[in-house]
Amino acid sequence: MLDNATQLQWIGRLGSGMELIDVPYAESKGIKCVSSPEGNADTVGEQVVGMLVCLMHNILKSNLQLRQGIWERDGNRAWELGGRTVGIIGYGNTGSAVAKRLRGFGVNIIAYDKYKTGFGTAEVKEVSLQEIYAQAEIVTTHLPLTDETFHLANEQFFRSFAQPIYYINASRGKVVDTPALADALESGLVKGACLDVLENEKLSAYTPSEQALFQRLLTNPDVVLTPHIAGYSHEALIKMAKVVLRKLDI
Repeated sequence: MLDNATQLQWIGRLGSGMELIDVPYAESKGIKCVSSPEGNADTVGEQVVGMLVCLMHNILKSNLQLRQGIWERDGNRAWELGGRTVGIIGYGNTGSAVAKRLRGFGVNIIAYDKYKTGFGTAEVKEVSLQEIYAQAEIVTTHLPLTDETFHLANEQFFRSFAQPIYYINASRGKVVDTPALADALESGLVKGACLDVLENEKLSAYTPSEQALFQRLLTNPDVVLTPHIAGYSHEALIKMAKVVLRKLDI
């Protein structure tokens, strides 16, 4: 495609993640490539917190029960966020946006970023990944999809925590080994999960095994799923375009 686009001068990605673009090759041909993760970080931050509250307060679960005529209070008693330790893996635009929105809940926020240091503040403690494993009760990943992050959240990852966790992923679906997450949910290693992204988001093209795995998540009352909408607000569409145009000096 790039070889045939002889007049192409730039590629602007609305959002974060450049995994669908051969950036080194494009740049070798003089094509400028930019993305706009700043443009939708706020809405991702809002949704991550919203999904977490939805999960821990059984909002989705109890709503679905009410639609079936079931009035259940004891089984939907909430777990509060206050006083819990939230571990953020990946402290870029979205990771920091999540931290900003969590502060009012009275949680302890710790964060790890392999390629970024010196970001700790009075509200967010910069820690190692081992400290995330040892301390976190809630874990949210905000990572690009690379060879290094592919299936980062795998069986070993979930077994590394000192206690069962709530897990959230609103970055890229393939950061998570989905069968490993389903197993961890069923074994109790993961108390609940919020997923805005999946490894395969083309539901109509699912194989029987993928469909069976999807059903395991759908029918688990401790899972909240949304169709890759965390960064898709009306406001973000405008913000992302503005960021791209600014970076391209247009």
